[in-house]
Amino acid sequence: MAGDAQKTRQRLLEAAAAEFSERGIAGARVDRIAASAGCNKALIYSYFGSKEQLFDAVFEAHVAEVAQETPIDASDLPAYAGKLFDGFQVRPQVLRLATWYELEHSPETGIPERVLKNNQHKVAAITRAQREGMVTKHFAADELLALVLALAKTWSFPLSYCAGPTTPSPAEIRRRRRSVVEAVRLLVTPVSPGP
Repeated sequence: MAGDAQKTRQRLLEAAAAEFSERGIAGARVDRIAASAGCNKALIYSYFGSKEQLFDAVFEAHVAEVAQETPIDASDLPAYAGKLFDGFQVRPQVLRLATWYELEHSPETGIPERVLKNNQHKVAAITRAQREGMVTKHFAADELLALVLALAKTWSFPLSYCAGPTTPSPAEIRRRRRSVVEAVRLLVTPVSPGP
């Protein structure tokens, strides 16, 4: 019985991820999520409490997956940005969920605990790399993290495309990845003092 409940909860999370990534929190409908998961919508409220809490559960689960699949290596932030870029290409849903989160939550809402701890871990890793001279100190560690994340997702939205088709070729994706990695390399490399 507990196994069935866990499977149902997982189906709801998967259906909700698809619904929220496409429509955001305000546009998502619990009846569509329940129908897609093949269960009664009352289970959404039973398992998660509200549509907003369901979104938060979906968002936290996806952030945790990305953190596990792409651990930060502050000594090689260009490679980290490249791996994030790859992940966004394979799973655009993650970036869409993060964007909806930013659009639909007020600053007073606060960051989910799991996401906050993940970000604090990354900032601490960058701070250590800065102390060791591997990363520029021109930006504070939290600023540097924000810039690296922004660069990693640069090509993930159609408005980012300066020209060309909205479905890029594999060669174009490789070119875009190289531009992200090189931009981060230029951003984070410590500048040697002049003579």
